[in-house]
Amino acid sequence: MLIGMKAWIFAVILMLSLFISFTNPRGESHKGGFTLSFTTTQDFDDDGPLISLRDSDSDSDPDSIPDVAFASYSDAIQDFDSEKMTATSTASGLVYDFYRNTCPDAERIVRSSMAQLYSQHKNVSANILRLFFHDCFIQGCDASVLLDDSFGNKSQRIEKQAIPNKTLKGFDKVDHIKEELEKVCPGVVSCADILSLATRDGIVLAGGPFYPVFTGRRDSVRSYYSEALAEIPRPDDNITQTLHLFSVRGFNERETVSLLGAHNIGKISCEFIENRLRNFKGTGQADPSIAPDFLKEMRRNCGNGDSTSDVGSPSPMPSKDISESEFGMSYFEQLSSSMSSGSSFDTHYYRSLLKGRGLLFADQQLMADEKTARLVRAYASDDGSTFRRDFAWAMLKMSNLNVLTGTQGQIRLNCSLPLVQSLLNRSPQH
Repeated sequence: MLIGMKAWIFAVILMLSLFISFTNPRGESHKGGFTLSFTTTQDFDDDGPLISLRDSDSDSDPDSIPDVAFASYSDAIQDFDSEKMTATSTASGLVYDFYRNTCPDAERIVRSSMAQLYSQHKNVSANILRLFFHDCFIQGCDASVLLDDSFGNKSQRIEKQAIPNKTLKGFDKVDHIKEELEKVCPGVVSCADILSLATRDGIVLAGGPFYPVFTGRRDSVRSYYSEALAEIPRPDDNITQTLHLFSVRGFNERETVSLLGAHNIGKISCEFIENRLRNFKGTGQADPSIAPDFLKEMRRNCGNGDSTSDVGSPSPMPSKDISESEFGMSYFEQLSSSMSSGSSFDTHYYRSLLKGRGLLFADQQLMADEKTARLVRAYASDDGSTFRRDFAWAMLKMSNLNVLTGTQGQIRLNCSLPLVQSLLNRSPQH
């Protein structure tokens, strides 16, 4: 009876908050609605929901995690047109708080797991973000990039083996979160939902904007090697190629430029920019679009063609029979927009492009077209609020791409294996 009453109250509050949002599209400060799923208690501060995050200097005891504001919901909600947001999720088949009955602690477990991982490895946000992009960009957000085999056939090539994906990291972190969920709600929460939620939480932990994540995704039973090989954007793509690849997935110029702002966090290995520094397009010269002072800085950091530098930890080099121009990499590669930290989620990526200091050719190409250059200037011109709002909306849209719902796909027990393989691999006591 008590559970039914709570569910009824939740439904009333949710409908009321949506009504208020529809009549108040600019999102004047209010509480309720989506906030309920984004808190561990019924207590709120003036800025919105609270969540336990681990301080980077605290010990490993989860009980020592202090309460801090995870996201200012009253501020975040004004960046979303609630009617548009709801229509987008409805069209995709996703719903708000999908696991409220089957695994009510699901989002809290993802959130707290990401907070613990972030306290130990700050680069986890960039790693998970890149995994998310590589997954959603190829056939939609279905966790196909996580698979170790396709249809249970280990002889069939998988996305992990495609050249653009060979430097992906964070698979073990997704597995860790899945294991935590399986302890509480076995066979309930999809790997696709885990990746989408963990990405959003990682962005917030890195100082980025909050955005709602609707859930109910199911997992693919197959992997898409050929598509990943051909359709992941590359570091040497020109602006026409970049805009085309995003356009066929429904993103306009503004959304594309805002998504590239993910380059605010993470680092890059010198191998990805070596050609720009010394042999641009086979000329034996540097890319002329690089600012002279930045060229000196990059060459100093990257040394004499050494793939290891202060820019980032070395990544596996492609095999010698594959040219660097063929070595694909997504726009969510672990990047810094300068040779320094690249750790804050602000507008330094766009300010760097204005100065000719984009690390990748594809980055700097945003200044080669007036439509995208105008957007770069706009994002660089204020305190970051315009970029953060646009990035949050574009990420919400990305998370809904071609999802599997209902009876489509499956819920994997192990994110690396289709369901049948997971069951076969289980020990008798399970």
